[in-house]
Amino acid sequence: MNDIRQSFARHGLVRSTDQRVLGGVLAGLGRRIGLGPWTTRLLFVLLLLVVPGSQLLVYPILWILMPADDAVGVEVQHTAATPAA
Repeated sequence: MNDIRQSFARHGLVRSTDQRVLGGVLAGLGRRIGLGPWTTRLLFVLLLLVVPGSQLLVYPILWILMPADDAVGVEVQHTAATPAA
C-alpha cells in the first residue's frame, strides 16, 4: 500500500489538510486538477446524482490510499484570483 501512496504523492494526489471538510480528498483532487475545493465538491455531488452509489465507494477508498499533504511535505500554493479590469 505504501507504493500506491508514493505513486499518488509523486503525481500530486494528496489529501488537503488545510481546506478539508471531511477527509480532504475532494480538496486535494481539486487542487491537483486546478479547481477550487467547493467546485470539486459540487461536481462530486452532481456525479453522485448521475451515478448513485459509486462515489460512496470511491471516496473512502481514496481517503485510505491518498496520503495527507503534511505527511509527504507538499507545499500548498495558494493563488489569489485577480479581478478583471
